[in-house]
Amino acid sequence: MANYMKGASKNNLYEKEGQDKQLDWKTASKLFKYVRPYKTLLVLTIFLLLITALLQIAGPYLIKVAIDSHITPGKLDGLLYIVLLYGAIILAEFLIRYFQQYMTEYLGQKIMYDMRMDIFNHVHKMEMSFFDKNPIGRVLTRITTDVQALNEMLSSGIVTLFGDIFMIAGVMVVMISLNLKLSLVTFSVLILLAAATFVFRKKVRISFKIIRTKISNMNSYIHEAINGINTIKLFNREDKNEEEFDEVNKGYLSEYLKTIFYYSVFFPVVSLISTLAVALIIWYGGGKVIQNFLTVGILVAFIQYIEKFFHPISDLAEKFGILQEAVAASERIFGLLEQKPKITSVKNPVKIEKIKGDIRFAKVWFAYEEDNFILKDISFELESGQSVAIVGATGSGKTSIINILNRFYDIQKGNIYLDDIDIRQYELTDLRKHIGIVMQDVFLFSGTILDNIRLGNKEISLEQVVEAAKYVNAHKFIEKLPEKYNQEVKERGQLLSVGQRQLIAFARALVFNPEILLVLDEATSSIDSEIEALIQDALSRIMKNRTTIIIAHRLSTIKHADKIIVLSHGQIVESGSHRELLKLKEVYYNLYKYQYQLHI
Repeated sequence: MANYMKGASKNNLYEKEGQDKQLDWKTASKLFKYVRPYKTLLVLTIFLLLITALLQIAGPYLIKVAIDSHITPGKLDGLLYIVLLYGAIILAEFLIRYFQQYMTEYLGQKIMYDMRMDIFNHVHKMEMSFFDKNPIGRVLTRITTDVQALNEMLSSGIVTLFGDIFMIAGVMVVMISLNLKLSLVTFSVLILLAAATFVFRKKVRISFKIIRTKISNMNSYIHEAINGINTIKLFNREDKNEEEFDEVNKGYLSEYLKTIFYYSVFFPVVSLISTLAVALIIWYGGGKVIQNFLTVGILVAFIQYIEKFFHPISDLAEKFGILQEAVAASERIFGLLEQKPKITSVKNPVKIEKIKGDIRFAKVWFAYEEDNFILKDISFELESGQSVAIVGATGSGKTSIINILNRFYDIQKGNIYLDDIDIRQYELTDLRKHIGIVMQDVFLFSGTILDNIRLGNKEISLEQVVEAAKYVNAHKFIEKLPEKYNQEVKERGQLLSVGQRQLIAFARALVFNPEILLVLDEATSSIDSEIEALIQDALSRIMKNRTTIIIAHRLSTIKHADKIIVLSHGQIVESGSHRELLKLKEVYYNLYKYQYQLHI
């Protein structure tokens, strides 16, 4: 993490600030796809908003009737009924608003649930190169923060927007019907309001776009910093990381403070314009009351209506901010969902009935990025039940062979055959379920040892798990744990030693009983000699009747392999058995001699 703020890695870790966009019909149609299953609930919610608006408009009109028809002329008959009706309207508004608010939030939560599931499932379908280019924090932002922004738009924005529009339209109609001239005087301030809103919208739209990017970058940095906490502490980088995070955090803070400034200016401006409108009503309307051209009830009603008129306008400005957050979030979410997985199964995959396990690499070329080839013209064959060991210096392309054999990545040139059928002709799930893999960096999920071995597959019984654990010599240490197979391993298996995690990974690979391959990627490189001896014993039994590829730094683990392939700079430079390669006294001989300091 040394130079994230300056180095090239910043381009991958940090998301660039995109261009400002507004909600278009294309994006709106994608959002409506998630609303469509709940359209009945949406229509009902909008209907309740309409009823609420009508009830709110009715209140000032009843006050006008009470003043003009009863209070001013001194006629108390019927006044009680108006008071009771007014109270009933308030109670009805309370109840309807309760149901409307509940249904609106319910709608938002259901849509958010559906969207999170779609994103999560889509991410699982993406190829490994996607995760090479997209930091986990960025993906996490899409599923959490960005989806939450859309929920706020749906529950507090778009739906209640109808209520604000109903209110504004209803108030204008009633005011015009009561007195046209007074209405026109009141509405004259709308020119000032339009100008203020235009400036506000422009400023806020840009800020919210940048804020979404800042949040994504912050999440990416936090995720990577926490994942690398051991390295940070080991190299005393706490202060340096604090400085870097301070810069990221300040970027987010400064941009958000801009939006706070815009809101803190806009709302007082709206309030000022509203006050100006009330002043115009009192000035013009009061004069008309004195001249008996206007009743006191209408004047009072106008003052109340102007408040109900400007409140939804202020509300609309706030919803505009929510809308802009949602536009930025939806742009990122749908941008992710529209990315098609590059590695997929063919339309008509080969049906697997019986697999022998013959493997053939035919002139395979592979690069992670464009033409920077990691593997060059790789060709070798492996018959069913045979074992091959692949050795070479770090960066020679050993692990890449595992990646392309599982189709975590696709090759650029050549072919890889399984039982004389190109692996690209198999269904991905069919191909991978026959491959048991034990990686060097064993990943254990939070949960029990039992769940980590069978990976949540309840069809695998405890007896099968125990049998597999015994087979790889893991049962003995598991039985010594307080909860045995129900022992919680915590996140990433931090309560277990490296060797113990490695043994669990072996049991995991074995319990799924891979019919074709057992692929071991430097599986013994982090295990002490005592545990390695146990694993060597287990390996000799696991490899029986299985086509096995072993990739290891320790040459002691591959002496008995049927074939050893030596890689150098992505090319095969030697191939043969352990004895044959030692007799050549070339690359493998030097590797073996250097590792064990032997005089052969």
